[in-house]
Amino acid sequence: MTVNAPPPAGGLPTSRYDLDRDALADLLADQPAYRLDQLWQGLYRDLAEPEEMTTLPASLRRDLAEHLPAALVEDTRSVGDRGRTVKWLWRLADGTLIETVLMHYRNRSTVCVSTQAGCAMACGFCATGQMGFDRHLTAGEIVEQVVRAQVEAGDRRVSNVVFMGMGEPLANYDRTWAAVERIHDGLGLSARHLTISTVGLVPGIRRLATESLPVNLAVSLHAADDDLRDELVPVNRRWPLAELAEACREHVTATGRRLSFEWALIDGTNDRPEDARRLAAYARPLGAHVNLIPLNPTPGWPTVGTPPDRVRAFADELRSHGSNATIRRTRGTEIDAACGQLRADRTDIRVAVPIRRQPAN
Repeated sequence: MTVNAPPPAGGLPTSRYDLDRDALADLLADQPAYRLDQLWQGLYRDLAEPEEMTTLPASLRRDLAEHLPAALVEDTRSVGDRGRTVKWLWRLADGTLIETVLMHYRNRSTVCVSTQAGCAMACGFCATGQMGFDRHLTAGEIVEQVVRAQVEAGDRRVSNVVFMGMGEPLANYDRTWAAVERIHDGLGLSARHLTISTVGLVPGIRRLATESLPVNLAVSLHAADDDLRDELVPVNRRWPLAELAEACREHVTATGRRLSFEWALIDGTNDRPEDARRLAAYARPLGAHVNLIPLNPTPGWPTVGTPPDRVRAFADELRSHGSNATIRRTRGTEIDAACGQLRADRTDIRVAVPIRRQPAN
């Protein structure tokens, strides 16, 4: 029997996880119908390599192994937090490098996946933003990151997927959403355990609100006034805070999911009492929960994160104004796997220009 794999969409490298059930059925057109279920079981339930799928004939396994190779080849693995955090640097078929992070907690395991190689959003304090943009990932390349994380986790189920790695998920909307559906339908993760992060691409947020799966939305906010956010998150110049709030409100209304705002606390920049008051006033009408993250160090960004005592004071100020806030535990800092640190570290990065510090009132 001869397997004729379909060509990659758009000329991009194809992961075996790019193929949906219909495409796999075409692949197995001269096989008995039940082979499709066996292959699907092998890929999405057993998470097996084709040559390991012993329910399939040996000749078919050989053909599938040849025509459905893995997209991710491990280049470097880093382990931190006494084994509770694993970061991979993957090399893709075209030589592109991306990173994935697996984090184990007491009651759950979470994988942070990349949706692009690099990022075009140009947020200077983020190492990925300093890289610039290389290319979009395919849906299969995104899904395969989850599969590889689950294989690494073994008996511990990867229960949460966050699209918060390299890249802006909503700038690669179609492939990101195809990956969401495959993770939900194929790997069996509930929509409430899938979180898409964005710097605020308003058309993507509005489109997300119309989808059939009510996934969680996390917005990387970092400033609650337009002047400062224009500097920290340049896409704010296209979709300012008022427009972003309306789109977020649409998503909350449509999905019933709680909205999250991510706020990287930058020393002397967005960590003053007035910043907390502005944030509370912005978040409270949307019922948004605020995740506070002291800025993690990156080589191209000279400004440091807010000290712990002032992080706590900022959280207290938020709560005093009626806003829900959590200080997020930083994971993977020592292996450059924490928020804002993913940069495919064999790639040269450009040094960012420092932002201005706001004078204290």
